[in-house]
Amino acid sequence: MERQIFAVWLIFSSQILLADPAGQQNAIEIYSLHVDCKVTSRFAHTVITSRVANRANESKEALFEVELPKTAFITNFSLTIDGKTYPGTIKEKKTAQDQYDAAVSQGQSAGLVRSTGRKLEQFHVSVNVAAAGKVTFELIYEELLKRKLGKYELLIKVKPKQLVKHFQIDTHIFEPQGISLLETDSTFLTNELSDALTTVQGETKAHVSFKPTITQQRKSPDLEETLLDGDFLIRYDVQRSVAAGDIQIVNGYFVHYFAPSEMPIFPKNIVFVIDKSGSMSGNKIKQTKEALQKILKDLNPEDHFNLILFSENVAEWKPSLLPATEENVELAKQYVGTIRAQGATDISGALTTAIHALDKATTDELLPEQSISMIILLTDGQPTTGVRDVHKIQDIIKLANNGKYFLYCLGFGFDVSYTFLEKMALDNGGIARRIYEDADAALQLQNFYHEVATPILKGIEMKYLDYAVQETTQNNFKLLFAGSEIVVAGKIGNEIDAFPVEIKAQTQISNLTLKEEVNVAEKEEVFQHQKYIFGNFIERLWAYLTIQQLLEKSVSAEEDQRKSLEAQALEFSLKFNFVTPLTSMVVTKPDAQEVANKPTEADNENFRNGGDFRFSGVLDINSKHSRIGAPVRRLRLFKSSERQYPHFILQLPGENSIICLNITAHSPTPSLQYLLSDPNKGIQVTGQLGEKKQFVHFEIAYQKADVRINVSKDHIVLYDNRNATMLPWTTTISFTVQGLNIIIEEEKSVSISGADNITIKISYVKFPERFLGLYFIGSENFSDQVTGLLGQFYFNSYFENPTYGTPSTWRPIVVQGRNYDTTRQRKKDYRVESSKDTVSCWALDISP
Repeated sequence: MERQIFAVWLIFSSQILLADPAGQQNAIEIYSLHVDCKVTSRFAHTVITSRVANRANESKEALFEVELPKTAFITNFSLTIDGKTYPGTIKEKKTAQDQYDAAVSQGQSAGLVRSTGRKLEQFHVSVNVAAAGKVTFELIYEELLKRKLGKYELLIKVKPKQLVKHFQIDTHIFEPQGISLLETDSTFLTNELSDALTTVQGETKAHVSFKPTITQQRKSPDLEETLLDGDFLIRYDVQRSVAAGDIQIVNGYFVHYFAPSEMPIFPKNIVFVIDKSGSMSGNKIKQTKEALQKILKDLNPEDHFNLILFSENVAEWKPSLLPATEENVELAKQYVGTIRAQGATDISGALTTAIHALDKATTDELLPEQSISMIILLTDGQPTTGVRDVHKIQDIIKLANNGKYFLYCLGFGFDVSYTFLEKMALDNGGIARRIYEDADAALQLQNFYHEVATPILKGIEMKYLDYAVQETTQNNFKLLFAGSEIVVAGKIGNEIDAFPVEIKAQTQISNLTLKEEVNVAEKEEVFQHQKYIFGNFIERLWAYLTIQQLLEKSVSAEEDQRKSLEAQALEFSLKFNFVTPLTSMVVTKPDAQEVANKPTEADNENFRNGGDFRFSGVLDINSKHSRIGAPVRRLRLFKSSERQYPHFILQLPGENSIICLNITAHSPTPSLQYLLSDPNKGIQVTGQLGEKKQFVHFEIAYQKADVRINVSKDHIVLYDNRNATMLPWTTTISFTVQGLNIIIEEEKSVSISGADNITIKISYVKFPERFLGLYFIGSENFSDQVTGLLGQFYFNSYFENPTYGTPSTWRPIVVQGRNYDTTRQRKKDYRVESSKDTVSCWALDISP
């Protein structure tokens, strides 16, 4: 059987892609591809229907792939073969996983949803299509469109890579408030293709259709190549005539949209906290500086600001916040131009300095009375100096801030823990956002700033009478920014004729109270007999929002509360048939199953770091009549040998990126390895590999102090001026000898620290087999004379920037002038300070 793949990709509605590794363009033919998107009062319901035929005289494998927004929930998937439909069912994740495990144990395959980029998750499933066989795939998902910078946006990536006979994208928009703006844009529309685009706009309805013929799709009359390759954008906004917002009601459920206009903007007191550690070198620091230059220029004269740069040291640009005058902004831009990346990462020290700076400015009455104070943190890695425990950092910042200032955390790339930043931001009234290491990273930073640059209301309370509503979504909000929107949904509690609402908030000038009362019957009449309506959409919108908010609350909740919140979210997910991070979709096919899980942003991080699997389920269609036969038993596993302990875990000086190093010793007998020698510091480290190829013995010699420490699995021996002292692993003790601080934790670790700020630590790992794991803290303090198997990494060694187009899981490294390739993997972590069992790292094997 020859393999041929096609795929349908989606960004908001869809990105469509056909990949054909076999090079036979028309063997697997997408003869019909229809993306139907109905947007009713911001709530989008998208149906993708793909019809595929095998035109070859032998069976071919077709892979159906859809990329959908991370904020969307899949509600159904089905495939139809020979008139029989195989639907998906939503189950609690563990139940679905048990079914998946059972399928795999029988030699069957399974499919997953995984994160693939900034806004996307990928769903895929494959089938083997018999000669002349046909298959229909249908995927449905739903999402609430979020208003940003004054517009709702649908981005459709179009890339079919083949001519499609019946190709159509239909978007129907119905907004009862009225459509005030509708625009389309594209990167690929030629004059010929423009004729295939139809836009019709009425007062409350709009229809955008893109239906190119085969002729219009062709690059040229004599080529089978398609012009459809790029972005297709639909942007719109709505009329807002009622000050208290718009209320819509359908079948006993309501949604309330509130986005006031022409409100004065609060002055901002903003502290930019910028990571300038060594790992930020290259494009990261260049793009950060570019973005900061433009952000500073966009500050309002009423704003106050300061800059805090940090590596292992924390530096304030000025001793206090300054008004954003033209002169001060220009001075700040000049200062930004001098930033150089080097050193370690002290996140805790930087944030506490920012909080103290705002405290001081408030105490000194330097700030406007009615203003909003915020901290924007940008970092690309884990804390490597100062307080290193991320949980302690979260607690320290939450206690120091005490709800006074809004904290926004931006994680640059995938070496930073998004979970760490997200919880810290939510604990302090802000949000977290990942900045992707792409050419437009500077623009991503600017766009985020613009989203939070214009606060117009604070302390917003959306009040509904108790007898009128029940089970509402969040109705209290700390801030509202110009160009965004508050959405509250809920269930109407009783049979009422009038629905009253009261909004209380604080503007930059005064307190604000808005009142409105709507007629329930009149509001329900709006949605009667509308062809764009899909079922009880407001009830589903309410459930969607409820799940999103329960999951967000669970991030910063204590354990018991987290379990309760997740249980509620699970109940809603199952009731309303949503694939969420707590549920999975099981698609049962004859003799095979697919399991689709919804990943979180942290899962996206882990996948890019090599911490996830990618599977595809396989189904045979063996006859011309599409009869189902035995499944092809194949498991595609894109993963190298991971989840094992490395020999060493280390970091280059000034880098956040972690290296997992394995020594490929060829000797079958235990061998001694010369690991590190630094004559300037007077430190020498050797180690011995055991029969099971793990380290079982280390010797650390401090030549200037005439002290040696031998560490084995059985005991620790201290040699001081030729006097030997045996110390068992079964005790906890700390002491000082010849200026060296030695700490032994019972059956856990031994650490030795000297005046040079270098700590050598050895972990004692007992399971699944006994071995020792060595690592250095403060390795940037080694001298330029350091050598050895490990020592070579601590001077004149650095990561190179990968060339354009190389996989994100591959990165070149130069060690003492020698070039190596590293791959992104997830390994077991033997370090005792680690809060997780595994670590995402760049894996490298070297020979002694």
